[in-house]
Amino acid sequence: MGDNVANLPPGFRFYPTDEELVVHFLQRKAALLPCHPDVIPDLELYPYDPWELEGKALSEGNKWYFFSRRTPDRITGNGYWKAMGDDPVFGSSSKKVGMKQSLVYYLGETPGGMRTNWIMHEYRLSNGTNSGSSSSRSSKRKGHPMIDYSKWVVCRVYERGDDNNDDDGAELSCLDEVFLSLDDLDEISTPN
Repeated sequence: MGDNVANLPPGFRFYPTDEELVVHFLQRKAALLPCHPDVIPDLELYPYDPWELEGKALSEGNKWYFFSRRTPDRITGNGYWKAMGDDPVFGSSSKKVGMKQSLVYYLGETPGGMRTNWIMHEYRLSNGTNSGSSSSRSSKRKGHPMIDYSKWVVCRVYERGDDNNDDDGAELSCLDEVFLSLDDLDEISTPN
């Protein structure tokens, strides 16, 4: 675990659901309200490749969490994040509270990059939960310049591996290929 989780009491782990990331963290960030515990850092993601997040983002296991500003330019030093699709995030009352966009990291330049196992879920507020009007009032009241806080996203980045349930099992590991080749050897008859 990284040093970023020092704000959590001993024994506590950070495994938020999609709803918790949107409702308890992102909505509060967009409304300029404090997050308790304040453990997710602000990070400008796009100068960094995903393997460079250690020590910069909140890490829990093999997942990194951070707030960032939403931008259409998702190019890093060695590659780019390609959007794969959007899914709604529903609250406990079955009301849509946000959107989750899945992105895959590609090494190289667009469009011919090489797909990697790095995945990012980028959570944003849906139009109905946009806290822009309350954040504008809050900004004026506190004397801060007018900033559109509805552009904040909270991100979860991880490298998909063998132990992750997101894998559909279609790809064989090197060990699987060895065992399958041994099965083929059994079918070959050898002279005695």
